[in-house]
Amino acid sequence: MNDAAPASRRARVRAPELIGKGGWLNTGGKQLTLSDLRGSVVILDFWTFCCINCLHVLDELRELEEKHRDTVVIVGVHSPKFVHEAEHQAVVDAVERYGVHHPVLDDPELATWKQYAVRAWPTLTVIDPEGYIVAQHSGEGHAHALEALVTELEEEHAAKGTLRRGDGPYVPPEPVATHLRFPGKALRLPSGNLLVSDTTRHQLVEVAPDTETVVRRIGEPGDFNEPQGLALLPGGTVVVADTVNHRLRTFDPDSGALTTVAGTGRQWWQGSATSGPALEVDLSSPWDVAWWDGKVWIAMAGVHQLWTYDPQDGTVRVAAGTTNEGLVDGPADEAWFAQPSGLAAAEDRLWVADSETSALRWVERDGDGYAVRTAVGTGLFDFGHRDGAAEQALLQHPLGVTALPDGSVAVSDTYNHALRRFDPASGEVTTLATDLREPSGAVLDGDEVVVVESARHRLTRLRLPEEAVRVEAAAHRTQRPATEVAPGALRLDVVFTAPAGQKLDQRYGPSTRLLVSSTPPELLLEGEGKGTDLFRDLVLDSEVAEGVLHVSAMAASCDDDPDNEFPACHVHQQDWGVPVRLTGDGDTRLVLVLAGMDA
Repeated sequence: MNDAAPASRRARVRAPELIGKGGWLNTGGKQLTLSDLRGSVVILDFWTFCCINCLHVLDELRELEEKHRDTVVIVGVHSPKFVHEAEHQAVVDAVERYGVHHPVLDDPELATWKQYAVRAWPTLTVIDPEGYIVAQHSGEGHAHALEALVTELEEEHAAKGTLRRGDGPYVPPEPVATHLRFPGKALRLPSGNLLVSDTTRHQLVEVAPDTETVVRRIGEPGDFNEPQGLALLPGGTVVVADTVNHRLRTFDPDSGALTTVAGTGRQWWQGSATSGPALEVDLSSPWDVAWWDGKVWIAMAGVHQLWTYDPQDGTVRVAAGTTNEGLVDGPADEAWFAQPSGLAAAEDRLWVADSETSALRWVERDGDGYAVRTAVGTGLFDFGHRDGAAEQALLQHPLGVTALPDGSVAVSDTYNHALRRFDPASGEVTTLATDLREPSGAVLDGDEVVVVESARHRLTRLRLPEEAVRVEAAAHRTQRPATEVAPGALRLDVVFTAPAGQKLDQRYGPSTRLLVSSTPPELLLEGEGKGTDLFRDLVLDSEVAEGVLHVSAMAASCDDDPDNEFPACHVHQQDWGVPVRLTGDGDTRLVLVLAGMDA
């Protein structure tokens, strides 16, 4: 079904109550119910703070939130993937860190997620002023569709007398004074001072070696937007990952000059250029940077890739990754990453903290190109805190990695609140320090390491211990209810309804794409691979009791205006990892909603 549905025949389902054991944030202590929101257009944003796509959607919603502030209430339903994300204080921190200016329901047990049959982060569910679900959207790129739907609902319910205008329930928290606020990464300057990305305050901060004395702040309002990674270039300038502005900038410590060197300020979407003049190519949430092999390497978290920027010729290009999210090693152009967030250059390799797979990986030269390898980590769903042999060791959403003088690496194991070490010579993983609140990066300074304790808003100096810290092992899997499906034939349908006033863009060939794979690979007997239809007939192996279906869908729609030769077009995309359990009486059809409602 690809045509827009008018209000008169739009499907309506009564919205279930909003339930979350963690309670409400940003409401001044009030516990909201759906009846409190009756009369408003409610948009539920099912998100989790580890997820880069969720952070993109937060930014997409800001304009809609401001424009319709008297009719629309956005409610964030925080639905954790990792164990750490189920901690209430971690959600409180994330709401401030990412500038969430609407009520948030903390749902650590996924109660509301299950009630609304959500299958992926992020998912947006629209509830009309009378309390009925009228649309669901998964993934990014739906702001224009939401704008059209909200406008339609406002007109419809104003005419019916069921629209209530007025202030929403949002109550901002009290600000807290600290000299850093959720810092991201740090760098040692040639002067001996430390440069820190003060992420939530949208600045860089130079501090003295004591880590507390502020020497200067860099950046006026608008210069940066949640900056993260920093790298020193051979000439002495610093390259900065200006994450939410989707740009790279340079900072000259001597003159104080700031210069944009890569990115347009627009987020990269499927179909955008993947190489070319650096100031003409879109980027997507660059999270860290490192100087290696004669170029600036970029952890492009927003599209699960590594890119490079060459200051000599002023160009950028994709260096590794396919935009598919997961853990696949091999030639760089075939490898899969999952939100790479930390980089560290060593002589013969580039280390990568691949956060969503809880993995430590590296890039090495391979003939005329590069190859990707994995040291620690197995995929998107296994994580924990376990030392020992690397093949069985576990991390939990690491955001940083630091090369050490002996050839080993320190890993900022963010959600385990620990600093870990991997020694390639022995193949062993150990724990260097614990009780570090969300460490997001570290920098070597003599015989000490300076750790960015992001959620404690400070830098912490540690002497590298001669003996590892003993930690009780813990292993976890992402906890989401498995969908029971029958072995054998399974029909996969991805629902996409073009927004009102738009149609699928068929001018240059198929406007949809579907990619299907599984973990373990043996789960799928038939149906794996790429295609252009948003449906697929799969065959599941009855000998495999359970697994995960990985589905990636994309659809492009354009304004339906025959008089406009160049209509505005929009890309809708989402990746799902659907846990399935094979049972004799299970479903024979699996429905995933990209946009719209399943008829």
